[in-house]
Amino acid sequence: MSNASVDRVRGLSAKETTVAVVGVALAAFVVVGLALPGSTPGRVLRVALTKSTLSSMLRLSVPIAFAALGGIFAEKSGVINIGLEGLLIVSAFAAVHGAYVADGNLWIGLLVGVASSTVLAALFAVVCIEFRADQIIAGLAVWLIALGLAPFLSRAIYGGPNTESVDTLGAVTIPVLSEIPVFGALFDADPLVYLMFVATGFSWYALNRTTFGKRVVASGENPKALDTAGVNVGRVRYAAVLLSGVFAGIGGAALAFSIGQFTGGGQTMVNGKGFIAIVAYLFGNYNPVGALLSTFLFAGLDALQIRLQSGAIVSVPDSLVRTIPYVTVIVVLALFGKTRIPKAAGEHYESGED
Repeated sequence: MSNASVDRVRGLSAKETTVAVVGVALAAFVVVGLALPGSTPGRVLRVALTKSTLSSMLRLSVPIAFAALGGIFAEKSGVINIGLEGLLIVSAFAAVHGAYVADGNLWIGLLVGVASSTVLAALFAVVCIEFRADQIIAGLAVWLIALGLAPFLSRAIYGGPNTESVDTLGAVTIPVLSEIPVFGALFDADPLVYLMFVATGFSWYALNRTTFGKRVVASGENPKALDTAGVNVGRVRYAAVLLSGVFAGIGGAALAFSIGQFTGGGQTMVNGKGFIAIVAYLFGNYNPVGALLSTFLFAGLDALQIRLQSGAIVSVPDSLVRTIPYVTVIVVLALFGKTRIPKAAGEHYESGED
């Protein structure tokens, strides 16, 4: 090896070296899996590259992706909404209850779920924007309120932490395309999966190509300049937080309708998806498309670990297999995360402030 090559190697940072090692290890895993189908890497790849795994990934992505899109709008405007977990919980319960009361009409249930999440988001907005409460504490309060309220209402109405069951959303199948190996799952999914892609495109366009989006960004980066231009910063932030409630409401309803029930035991059926959504949009650097791809990473690993457990593919305890998505997210964030939060995120602003 030449002296120049040695100098370059020595000049690598610990982070760059770790990235290189991880990349080589991943490439070796794939090569071994392709060369030796009967090996553990081969069995894992065979499970990962199936239509059912992709279908499961898409289904698991929906609540996280919608919550992430909502979080982007709120935080871009300068309001840090870590209460996304609570919004998902409330909307999941309300959607099922709304559908149950409406004789199984899931679309009415969806509207009820969105309305409940938006109301809770509005309360959060009033506390943070009008009364200038600490946004982190207020967000945690939203989560804790929802964590106690939804199971309580379920017990009061249904006699237990779990609601009665309703129908699940049926798949919308596109002929011919749905028969494509593996990727046919993209054309054989429930309506909210398709809506997830539409919402991502809408969010990107709204933030980058519309006056409203530019005001949201300005509100989080330089609210004083926005105020000077004659735009009410408070109204922009209210609109962005309410929009986060709408998106999270769709996500919570989608989660509940994926199994046709709200389960309120433990951390409820939401089980941290709102916090994963925050990680997704941070890793995606507040870009809706990046957030969706980050969501796919987590949901794909989650779908894979479920399949690995059910099929006894690897000789590893299930408790360790379940940690795969979370460990991977932490590693990816540590190695590749270079997020720049909006300059005024978390800061209060009133018209006329210097």
